[in-house]
Amino acid sequence: MTLKVFSVAVSAGTQAGAYGVSTVSKVSVKTGNYITIPCRYDQRYIQYVKYWCQGDYWSSCSALVRTDQPKISGTVSISDDVTRRIFSVNMTDLQPEDSGYYWCAVETAGRDQSTYLFYLTFFFSEFLFFYLCSGTPELYVEQQEVSGVEGGSVTVCCYYSNSGDMKWCRMGGDCVSGFSGTLNGTSVTLTRTSDANNRTVFTVTMSGLKMENTDWYWCRVGELEMPVHITVSQQTATQRTSKMTSS
Repeated sequence: MTLKVFSVAVSAGTQAGAYGVSTVSKVSVKTGNYITIPCRYDQRYIQYVKYWCQGDYWSSCSALVRTDQPKISGTVSISDDVTRRIFSVNMTDLQPEDSGYYWCAVETAGRDQSTYLFYLTFFFSEFLFFYLCSGTPELYVEQQEVSGVEGGSVTVCCYYSNSGDMKWCRMGGDCVSGFSGTLNGTSVTLTRTSDANNRTVFTVTMSGLKMENTDWYWCRVGELEMPVHITVSQQTATQRTSKMTSS
């Protein structure tokens, strides 16, 4: 039985983020699975409509889901976190017919009072292309949502088969490469190992977590990226007591 896999390539048709929206570059997904794509936008677009668009060109693409309409359409949903300025698109049960180009987009509208012409201006970042191939994803994680507590640590396992340098990046921020570094004052270590199933694993550990570390990140190997959302919460009284007792 052949396992079908979607590879989602996000290639920059323009300079990444040049139009006020940015996202990942390339990801891979198994057929039948889901993927969440985060799209970060500039402060000036907080009040505007965001949408997920399918088509070869942004000027003629079709909006699949928008933030000003029902936010779920079939297997596609959208949500907008105006506090963090990120809108997220979730696509579930991916099938071969989902192949094609996709865009993160922000729409602004204005009316010329003298001619009553209606303007639509689109601000976009990279485009995403879904295509079907055989084998397992070249880069994937088993879960895109990871939680930790303030002062603690989180570990993310990124499984891969492609070649290239390992990096751990914060969305819209810096990356850590090599074996160690810091992101916003938080310690990051990267290790490369093999698990019991002979899968090559790129393991990321973030230590000394802070509340402000809550954000989207991604592991990157070569040109492929996989987004992961990390949520940091405050320690409970029980956790603080346990930590004091163990120390």
